[in-house]
Amino acid sequence: MSKKFSHYKIRLASPEEMLSWSYGEVEKHETINYRTLKPERKGLFCEEIFGPTKDFQCACNNKSKRSSQSGKKCPHCGVEITESKVRRERMGHIKLAAPVVHTWYLRNTPSRIATLLDIKPKDLEEVVYLASYIVIDKGDTDLTYKQILSEAKYTEKYMEYGHRFRALTGAEAVKILLQQIDLKEAVYRLRKELPTASKQKREKIIKRLEVIEAFNHSDNKPEWMVLEVLPVIPPELRPMVQLDGGRFATTDLNDLYRRILNRNNRLKRQIEQNAPHLITKNEKRMLQEAVDALIDNSKRGRKVVVEKNRPLKSLSDMLRGKQGRFRQNLLGKRVDYSGRSVIVVGPDLEMYQCGLPREMAISLFKPFVIRELIIRELASNIKSAKAKIEKLDPVIWGVLEDVIKEHPVLLNRAPTLHRLGIQAFEPKLVEGKAIRLHPLVTPAFNADFDGDQMAVHVPLSEEAQAEARVLMLASNNILNPKDGRPVVTPSQDMVLGNYYLTLERPGAKGEGKVFGDYNEAMIAFENKAITLHTRIALRGDALGNAPLTAEQKSGYLVTTFGKLTFNEILPKSFPYLNEPTQENLAKNTPDKYFIKRGENIPERIREMPVIEPFKKNFLSAIISRVFVDFKINDTSKMLDKMKNLGFKYSTYAGITVSAFDVTPYSRKTEVLAEADAAVEKIQDLFEMGLLTENERYNQVLKVWENTKKVIESGLLKELAHDNHIFMMSDSGSRGSASNFTQLAGMRGLMFTPTGKTIELPIKAAFREGLTMSEFFISTHGARKGSTDTALKTADSGYLTRRLVDVSQDLVITESDCNTDRGVVVSAIIDDDGRIIEPLGDRLSGRYTQQTVVHPETGEIIAPRNTYITEAIAVDIVNAGIEAVKIRSVLTCNAKNGLCKKCYGQNLATGELVEVGESVGIIAAQSIGEPGTQLTMRTFHTGGVAGADITQGLPRIQELFEARTPKGKAIISEVDGVISKTEQINERYKVTVEGENGEVLTYETNSGVTLLVSQGDKVKSGDMITQGSIDPKQLLKATDAETVQQYLLKEVQKVYQAQRVEISDKHVEIIIHQMMRKVNIIIEGETDLLPGAQISLREFKEANAKALAARKKPAIGRPVLLGITRASLRSESFLSAASFQETTRVLTDAAIRGKVDELVGLKENVIIGGLIPAGTGILKHTHFDYEKAEMDVEPDEEALLRTVTRPRDIEYDEEDENETPYDELLEVLDEEDGLYE
Repeated sequence: MSKKFSHYKIRLASPEEMLSWSYGEVEKHETINYRTLKPERKGLFCEEIFGPTKDFQCACNNKSKRSSQSGKKCPHCGVEITESKVRRERMGHIKLAAPVVHTWYLRNTPSRIATLLDIKPKDLEEVVYLASYIVIDKGDTDLTYKQILSEAKYTEKYMEYGHRFRALTGAEAVKILLQQIDLKEAVYRLRKELPTASKQKREKIIKRLEVIEAFNHSDNKPEWMVLEVLPVIPPELRPMVQLDGGRFATTDLNDLYRRILNRNNRLKRQIEQNAPHLITKNEKRMLQEAVDALIDNSKRGRKVVVEKNRPLKSLSDMLRGKQGRFRQNLLGKRVDYSGRSVIVVGPDLEMYQCGLPREMAISLFKPFVIRELIIRELASNIKSAKAKIEKLDPVIWGVLEDVIKEHPVLLNRAPTLHRLGIQAFEPKLVEGKAIRLHPLVTPAFNADFDGDQMAVHVPLSEEAQAEARVLMLASNNILNPKDGRPVVTPSQDMVLGNYYLTLERPGAKGEGKVFGDYNEAMIAFENKAITLHTRIALRGDALGNAPLTAEQKSGYLVTTFGKLTFNEILPKSFPYLNEPTQENLAKNTPDKYFIKRGENIPERIREMPVIEPFKKNFLSAIISRVFVDFKINDTSKMLDKMKNLGFKYSTYAGITVSAFDVTPYSRKTEVLAEADAAVEKIQDLFEMGLLTENERYNQVLKVWENTKKVIESGLLKELAHDNHIFMMSDSGSRGSASNFTQLAGMRGLMFTPTGKTIELPIKAAFREGLTMSEFFISTHGARKGSTDTALKTADSGYLTRRLVDVSQDLVITESDCNTDRGVVVSAIIDDDGRIIEPLGDRLSGRYTQQTVVHPETGEIIAPRNTYITEAIAVDIVNAGIEAVKIRSVLTCNAKNGLCKKCYGQNLATGELVEVGESVGIIAAQSIGEPGTQLTMRTFHTGGVAGADITQGLPRIQELFEARTPKGKAIISEVDGVISKTEQINERYKVTVEGENGEVLTYETNSGVTLLVSQGDKVKSGDMITQGSIDPKQLLKATDAETVQQYLLKEVQKVYQAQRVEISDKHVEIIIHQMMRKVNIIIEGETDLLPGAQISLREFKEANAKALAARKKPAIGRPVLLGITRASLRSESFLSAASFQETTRVLTDAAIRGKVDELVGLKENVIIGGLIPAGTGILKHTHFDYEKAEMDVEPDEEALLRTVTRPRDIEYDEEDENETPYDELLEVLDEEDGLYE
């Protein structure tokens, strides 16, 4: 089968087509002869029909000369002499004695046959299962066409009218009715009825029209939904194998086929023998049920079961679900050349290296080693080379070393939540059986060294190796695609070591000494004249290439030997870092640390305040800065040096923890006594009836929360700065203030299993030990943490799967879509007035849609269509501008996918995005990956009340599925004034008077907070009560842009609450996919159906066609779909079928005769082609080479250069030009009648 597909089409098969596939009719239900173990003739495994079981050997064991006899049939047994593999592709058929309705078109909701015939599905089922009759010709009687008659009613009418009318039962009747439909006439009649029909009838007509039009536009005939011939799939796809005990195991399909054949043969005999009607009727019903069971056994009421009530696995079951053909075999395949092992830390590795155990490496690289052994004449043939490898001959190790040089391997840790879960490394052979991993890449894999395992894969082809090296090498993946921040931040020992190294200790040994350069200071340190933390002075001109002013160079810099050592790892022209501030990082070392010549140096040093050491966040900021200024190569070298420094000095520091470091709080007893008194007071007020139960409970909780805060702040004030636990938590290497409070202060409030807070706090800290009751109170939280983790991990994984599915086909396909629309962005602020996301962050890396002008001076800060760098973003914010119109994914006008300018910066590289980047998948991973973090972080708090965060994920799901939220807010549907508010019990009644005179009244639920009062002006979409807005309702009341901005803000709110940063553009991509459908309101003079839901692309194309012919375009409204529904309504049926509801999607696609253009990634993975993204983009049909007038198809090398562009290689100016395929797509003008 050729892999070069341009598209895929699915449709119904006609009986003639099914016969043309078949190599013969299966007549007997037998499978194989249990004595001879040969297939029975005309049975389910018949060699005559399906081909020989052994290569070039017929059924009567005549071994033939291959070349002469191949393709001929044996004259004795009729078996064709050919290869046995044809048994995987040859089909047979069963000629059915009575027609049978295909269950997909009968029982899937909505029932296609019922819709087409305009009959109730229940009535239709009664006819199909021969319980009722249907009138197919009323003759001259008072019956109506398609009237349903029960058995008794039919008998009565037959006695009355005799042969003057015709009513039938079973699939036969359905087939005749389907043949009688005149599709063109039905469309004409229904379209005529449509304008005058009532709302309910209109919906029914539109549904019917959709099905009829589907048949009209495809090559399908309605009667093909009734089967007369049943195809039998090839025997090798439903094998039968002999087990050890001589018994046979067989696929369920064989049992299902056997039942059909038994019933079919019995029915044939009965018809031949003219059996009574009742008997044949019963047999026909059983045949219908047997075929139903074969096609879809899960849909039927009475499933066909075997031992222990296990339902048999039907054809539909083989397609659907996680174990089905789509997800198990087509979207995920097992690969060769892979291995897995436990990971251990490899502190001596470089950023781009991993340690591979020798035994694993020799197995993975076996073919390469064999080839090399033969080339070097160390082995004469493959067999002897294999033998050498199996014996572990010493000669192979040298060859292996050479083979793995420059040959990257891929390491993967499950679960692979984002693209950094698989990275490439250069292998380095190590002893033992564990894989060594560089400590800095662990955060990207979310790995730790407590027994985690990783899988290794070997890229085989030259292209695969080049892509692994250029795109996937760990030292190239410094930034996180979700927010553009470094993902390789040092942690734990590395942070602690650098923190310790940059500490300052006033009055330390040798304070005030002056040195000429770093080497002098180093000699003093080695001779113990100074310590790491001694404040010393160094000549300014000894700081090499650091950017200093002339004045600074002529003076002395006050620093420590530790800081001098730290600065040695930074690139040469980087500012000298003396304090952990943004000013020092961005500009240069502040003047206040320089002493002029001639001043009293020791005295000046004593007067200077102590500078804070470098903590985790500052180290991260250094990495970001180095990346921006010096790019990948220098960054990864600097990271390795930072890691080595951290490990060296955390060892040198000898920092450790003991119970004596946990110092108790001196005032704890007093603080607790005050709290007890306050609680007692609240209890007294409650008993006097001055507080409700709810108020009392909330006030008690508040008292204990404040008490814990007082103890925490007191503890931290009393804690010595050289306390080891303090150093660990202060540096950011391990632990936090909250952890220390639980160790030394008090544990505080706990949760019940339901999530309610227990009002008795745990007053003890862990150092003192908990009482029995305190211990048991705390177990609830611990258990809740564990169960939450387990449940929510699954939830989060499912969310990621839906996100990937909805966005997988979005790829950057062109340079500029020339849209004239954009979105206005300002800082995202929550209800309490806190800034969730500042304007600068939202602008950086995007393009302006309008010219940005300074409000006071009038000078142009950024012209239209300018790429906003960090510097421009800072200028815009400093100018006091609060809102800017930018290009956005939401308004991109590209025909397929998105354009570079609407997307902007690729956060993983810090550069403008390239054509071919699969931004949809990156967006889904960026949103889904922290989803798992949110859920897993629940249990890190140990179930402490106030820190549990289960509310995050359900809210995200609610937003992306566009569900009606819990605690829904009431919004105004018109612009106007609140004319009246009245309170009835705990409910409110609010009346809004619209500007056009319309009066609307809203009734609230009890206990909600009202946000408006009489006389307030409201706009359409404004909240009247507190709560979450229903986005669907908001879309009705306002426009698409308002809904998009609301969803974006709400999603960001949830993630920011968990301190997770995600770039807007990722959320925008998902929202873009949720709003890609349009509801037709007025069809104009197009072929569209009013009320139908179609894609934005189809809508634009239909309108473009109408306008070109000077006809009226259609008018539509944007529709908001949840991500699951949006995935299922994808234009690609392969993608939708492999997601969910497989049978329903395929049923619908077959009726419509749908064509899958193979535009997305999933469809191409399913058919086993290259994906239309990255280096595979030029291989795809929707990029027309001829249109671009290119002389030659781009070769592999050019392709790799244009699409991947390794980031640590310098480029010439010519390389920077746009790639030729950017101009290939024509863009339809977007104002073609979309929206009113």
